[in-house]
Amino acid sequence: MKTRILTAIIAAAIFLPLVIIGETPFVILVYLLGTIALKELLRMKKIQVLSLPGLIGFIFLWVLLIPHSFLIESVGANFSKIEAALIVVMLLLIYTVISKNEFTFDDAGFIILSTVYVGVGFYYLIETRMAGLSYVFFALFVIWATDSGAYFIGRAFGKRKLWPEISPNKTVAGFVGGVLSALLVGLIFQIVSPLHPSLLFVLVVTVVTSLFGQMGDLVESALKRHFTVKDSGHILPGHGGILDRFDSLLFVLPILHFLQFI
Repeated sequence: MKTRILTAIIAAAIFLPLVIIGETPFVILVYLLGTIALKELLRMKKIQVLSLPGLIGFIFLWVLLIPHSFLIESVGANFSKIEAALIVVMLLLIYTVISKNEFTFDDAGFIILSTVYVGVGFYYLIETRMAGLSYVFFALFVIWATDSGAYFIGRAFGKRKLWPEISPNKTVAGFVGGVLSALLVGLIFQIVSPLHPSLLFVLVVTVVTSLFGQMGDLVESALKRHFTVKDSGHILPGHGGILDRFDSLLFVLPILHFLQFI
């Protein structure tokens, strides 16, 4: 427990100031986090990080993470990330031929899906910070409230398991408790620092955010169970890997944008 708390303090001391500063230092941090997260996924699948397919995956990730404003100003509106994705698909499929199927179609699909999963989530972390610091803190507070509420209410009242095949410790009571805790935080946040004229809209967004945050956590749990690993990595003692800490955020931030909340 002491290790977990100490790691959390050190991580917060690094992460939060860079979130507040924003701009290039924050973008560099997100690139680093995304790169480590993809590395964790490749290791789960036992794909060599420094192999040609691995390097293609990293380059694709770095392209996906390019901020929209930088893309328009420096690269030009004609550049399309969809076209980049198609090139990556073709390169990886060609490599299945070159490697004589030692690198398989399944491996190629895993790299593409993993890169999009990590890349889109962290891309929207950059875009959310550029939209305003309050939006980042809203997402973080709702996720933290969901996690805390699910943990404490689940321990106190949880009897019926939520999804034992995926995450045996999660309960239905914890799931509901997480949403209720998030609602309370969303209400407080709207009172202290309003993000939208409509309180009802903010509360609806809070519920959706809490639900998708918990689903993001379950998705990563399913990944780890499939690959029979306890944690995605070991970079954060007591917490696991980068994916273990950002799994909810990777789902939440795109949803907030799709709901036009940000």
